[in-house]
Amino acid sequence: MSSTPVQPLWVPDAERIAAARITDFAQLVGHGADDYQALWEWSVTDLPGFYGALWDYFGLDGVSGYDEVLADASMPGAQWFTGATVNFGEYLVSRGEPDDIAVIATDETGEARTWTRQRLRDEAGALAATLKAAGVGRGDVVVGYLPHVPETIAAFAATASLGAIWSCVGQDYVAGAAIDRFAQLSPKVLLTSTGYYFNGRKHDRREDIARLRDGLPTVTTTVVLSRAGFDGDGLGMAWADAVAAPAALDPVRVPFDHPLWVLFSSGTTGVPKGLVHGHGGILVEMLKQLGLHWDLGARDRLFWYTSPSWMMWNAQIAALAVGASVICYDGSPSFPDPAAMWDLVDRHQATFFGTSPGYLLASQTAGVVPVSGSRTLARLRSMGSTGSPLSPDVHRWQAQQLPDVPLWSLSGGTDVCSAFIAGSPTVPVWPGELSVRCLGAAIEAWDPDGTSVPTGQVGELVMTEPLPSMPVKLWNDPDGQRYHDAYFEMYGSAWRQGDWITLTERGSVVIHGRSDSTLNRHGIRMGSADVYAAVDAVDGIAESLVIGAEQPDGSYWMPLFVVVEHGVELDDELVARIKSSIRERASARHVPDEVIAVPGIPHTKTGKKLEVPVKRILQGADAGSVANPASVDNPDLLAVFAELAALRQGSGS
Repeated sequence: MSSTPVQPLWVPDAERIAAARITDFAQLVGHGADDYQALWEWSVTDLPGFYGALWDYFGLDGVSGYDEVLADASMPGAQWFTGATVNFGEYLVSRGEPDDIAVIATDETGEARTWTRQRLRDEAGALAATLKAAGVGRGDVVVGYLPHVPETIAAFAATASLGAIWSCVGQDYVAGAAIDRFAQLSPKVLLTSTGYYFNGRKHDRREDIARLRDGLPTVTTTVVLSRAGFDGDGLGMAWADAVAAPAALDPVRVPFDHPLWVLFSSGTTGVPKGLVHGHGGILVEMLKQLGLHWDLGARDRLFWYTSPSWMMWNAQIAALAVGASVICYDGSPSFPDPAAMWDLVDRHQATFFGTSPGYLLASQTAGVVPVSGSRTLARLRSMGSTGSPLSPDVHRWQAQQLPDVPLWSLSGGTDVCSAFIAGSPTVPVWPGELSVRCLGAAIEAWDPDGTSVPTGQVGELVMTEPLPSMPVKLWNDPDGQRYHDAYFEMYGSAWRQGDWITLTERGSVVIHGRSDSTLNRHGIRMGSADVYAAVDAVDGIAESLVIGAEQPDGSYWMPLFVVVEHGVELDDELVARIKSSIRERASARHVPDEVIAVPGIPHTKTGKKLEVPVKRILQGADAGSVANPASVDNPDLLAVFAELAALRQGSGS
């Protein structure tokens, strides 16, 4: 870590601190009203005290009582709020007045629909009655193959209200990828849409629906939303018919850890694993994150660019539980131009905008000025970024463009459907750093022997105490062995997330990238994110991927693959600038052996670079054995790296 003092990009003023919900909460509990670090330390050393106070603060004491906040702190298998009965779907749709706006939906056509809270309740109630008539009850599985539209939210709420289990993917997944996930669950009902919008096109999904029905023999009922101009006749019950008969939502209260939904890992190797989260754990964790860390309430309108395939969809709809409304968008973030999402934020008066480092970098590269002309972003109060580490340069660009709007970088995972590390409206924001460890998240940095490393040094991100939204189980894991191996095999007593982090003296955190794709040259470890941050600062580079591959002869090969911008050539001068930036901004020890131009970088469907699969391909593994093509955004790119591996092997390098 550099010893040069780091200047914050944003510092909350007294008015913002005083108005924040986290300040109100801290004052009520009598801990850390003026000191986030003190509040965090109390929250992780007195889990029953903290989560019990959170339960009361958000009015859950009016929903259910409980026997003990934390009857068993074992990991895995912690027992939270024993004796409580809740229903996340019920809580989600019950907030707010009937005429309050719940959802604003738009797509690439620019047309918008608005649903009130009452409209959402009516749709969910009618659909729940249809599901119940189809035989859906507690513990049954309902799956969605749907775009990011209000009907998807209603479908989730209807399913959850019955005590049934929800699982969903967006329609950018082909039928085979959806079947890989859903077939494991033996679903009873399929809810789907005939099409979606992306990059200026309407995509017809009727053939995929037919393949889904063939590949899911347990499905007895299919409900089809006709959309994007494609008729759903003959594919199943029309959505309009499924919600035609009015019925009040009649939620089933279930135990705290009753299964709510199944989220899936990226599935880059083999069949994706299903993560089962509970009603109560998700409810408590979402109220904490969105209510305290994101500071959302009834005055807010949340837009996070996401898809039902990604946990950020689940997080976005949870804004309804804290009284906020949500903006759904079906389409490409850069259609018709790189400023599209800034236009959407302005047009629909979002107060919180969630995005990715990739979109911010694309905006910067394209010369987008977020506030310009008639685009004022007048109501925008806060921003979030996740999916990959946020480079200091991109972070600074955002702060220069929007100096009064904090950009909180978040890190967590589908594993817990939440964040471990995030921001707070009462704490400054520093470039490329995540401001705070989240309340109730006992995060430390450990060395391979399980010893906490000093401030300023790199270690494994571990969680030493349970979090309410940890999975209650993995699907098809009857003895819990897969669960244990996934998170507890290395340390036993602590959850290992698989990220390299540094805790700073400011209390902030730096994410260095995945620890299973760590660059380890000459015994000096560095996360890939540090290299990406340096490469992002070089003009002419659109994206990059770096790997460190151990070779059969004991040597270590560290190539950097780059995608150059249109009209740019990867010549000696550009290679020199790239290496110089890495040497100066990251580490002289981690300057790549080669810089190689490629047509694109493969990612998971949720935008994560395929570092480990590419590394294994370049070490000689067959591409089909290390990455499921259905889970890759552009599977053809895997062949590019396979060809590079073959050429390298043929040349004897």
